[in-house]
Amino acid sequence: MARITMTVPNLQDINELAGGRLADLNLDYVSKHDKYEWIVQTLNTCRYRSLPKKDKGKVLQFMCTVTGHSKPYVYQMITKYLHYQLKAKKYSRSQVYRKYTSKDIHLLAATDIDHKRLSSAATKKIIQREYAVYGKVEYQNLSGISISHINNLRKRPRYSCTYTNGTKAQDVSIGCTMKPEPNGKPGSIRVDTVHQRDVYYINSICEILQWEQVFCVPAISEIFLQPILELMLETFPFKVFNFHSDRGSEYINDPTSKLLNKLLVNQTKSRSRHCNDNALIECKNGAIIRKHMGYGYLAEELAPSINQFCIDYLNIYLNFHRPCGYLTEKKRSLSSKRSYYVYGDYDTPYRRLKHMKDSETFLREGVTFEELDKIEMAHSDNEFARLMRHEKEKLYRKINKNKEQKLPVPDSNLLKIFDE
Repeated sequence: MARITMTVPNLQDINELAGGRLADLNLDYVSKHDKYEWIVQTLNTCRYRSLPKKDKGKVLQFMCTVTGHSKPYVYQMITKYLHYQLKAKKYSRSQVYRKYTSKDIHLLAATDIDHKRLSSAATKKIIQREYAVYGKVEYQNLSGISISHINNLRKRPRYSCTYTNGTKAQDVSIGCTMKPEPNGKPGSIRVDTVHQRDVYYINSICEILQWEQVFCVPAISEIFLQPILELMLETFPFKVFNFHSDRGSEYINDPTSKLLNKLLVNQTKSRSRHCNDNALIECKNGAIIRKHMGYGYLAEELAPSINQFCIDYLNIYLNFHRPCGYLTEKKRSLSSKRSYYVYGDYDTPYRRLKHMKDSETFLREGVTFEELDKIEMAHSDNEFARLMRHEKEKLYRKINKNKEQKLPVPDSNLLKIFDE
């Protein structure tokens, strides 16, 4: 700490304090002892005891400016100065002896983690047995603790840093909790899972283009999800740079994180109490999957057939033949600066991609607009919609046939009773 000395031994006019050579002093980083010494020296130099009341107020204001303290605090120090009591007290620790050290608190936290934090009485018994029965010397000091003092130690910051509550949800380091920021570029996709009893739909959509890919798996497990996620990222015609999902364990796990890191894709997850972070994909779950696939029961052995239907027909229909609404900005009036957004622009996701500025720079390697044009021009919108509907009817005939085969065979004796 630097020591500050009074540079003006004699003051001819008290107004020199405000506008003169001492106005640029700063005692923020000075020790308390040196600060008090400077205050005493300043009051002695100013001859504070003999000053009139008006000049004493100027000295008080000057000392508030230099020390950074409030007027009541500085006035209290001046009062102590007048009574010759302005001295910095030395720090003295109130509790020199500590019976239970940080090592003992760590042992208590480790015991609570192993036993899922039992009651204080049960924990005390365990600690006593560790020393008396099993002869572990490190528990000797802690073995004499009382039940009430166990509760006191559990409130210490040291205990909170060590103990992990297994009954509460822990923050997973996989993914970044934030709102997805596409910055107007295609490639930021949002992913969600929709179940239909024994089958699960993996729905993904680009936030900017609304380019949607739907897949179907028989179960939420690593065996089925990893190949589907790889296929999903490969079937998007543009480069994917962000993968956003909710906080479900089907996406927030190590295999998915390694896959996305391998493809240099950033992974984000929704924030708590921010339902709009994944609102787009939630809307598409109802407008697409529930509308086309329904709510009825589907057996898990039908998942491969449904997945093939999604790849061959549903995904092509959604991206090349089904228009989506896009937000457009409108002014409230010619003179007003305020604006509002409406769904005034409707186009297919592929056309939206093709008409973007520098659209070719967004395509993945090996994908060209010539190949995508062939997919779009192979059928008109109505023709492909009829083709998809025809294939969906074939799929549902297979589903109904599967349901009939699983129906229980009625008892022949029961049929005779109804015939009579």
